[in-house]
Amino acid sequence: MAGKVAERRAALRVKLIELAEEQIATGGLSSLKARELAKGAGCAVGAIYNVFDDLHDLVLEVNGRTFKKLGTAVSASYDGSESPRERLILMSNAYLEFAAAHPKLWRALFDVEMTEGGPVPEWYLSSLGALFANIRTPLSELYADMNEEELGLMTRAMFSAVHGIVLLGLENRISGVPPEHIRTMIAQVLSRLGPEVVLET
Repeated sequence: MAGKVAERRAALRVKLIELAEEQIATGGLSSLKARELAKGAGCAVGAIYNVFDDLHDLVLEVNGRTFKKLGTAVSASYDGSESPRERLILMSNAYLEFAAAHPKLWRALFDVEMTEGGPVPEWYLSSLGALFANIRTPLSELYADMNEEELGLMTRAMFSAVHGIVLLGLENRISGVPPEHIRTMIAQVLSRLGPEVVLET
């Protein structure tokens, strides 16, 4: 009996994550409603909270899936034969394409509020870390003299810079650029990274 209960609980958990992902993809983070989830899953509203502590935990699960998909898209954008700058540009373009294709799921990655003082799940940090690792490798080649702490900060700074360009461009904010120019702007920034290349004469 205990085994069947655990199976039903696990199945409900997967179903709720899938439904939440659909809701967020369609209507954004603010569209996530417990009653709609319960209706779609064929369960009582209270059953949701037997599986998740709250909707915030459910959103983290969805975001974890999104981070993995984003990381896969970024990793698949290069084959390692490119120069560090070229790899960064290719990865940034893949990031842009993912954001444009899945705008609401992508925004949910950054719109979700973390409870103050509460621990961030290890698997969530791992998914984010895998994304940062893609950026860190070419940066370590461009800035071989940086120590680990400096390289970590540089990685986050680079992610923040590209994210800002993509966010402002896709939303066409006053301080942003038209969407058709986002790739150009990314390339302009990233092609100037690292030490200057001195050509032999």
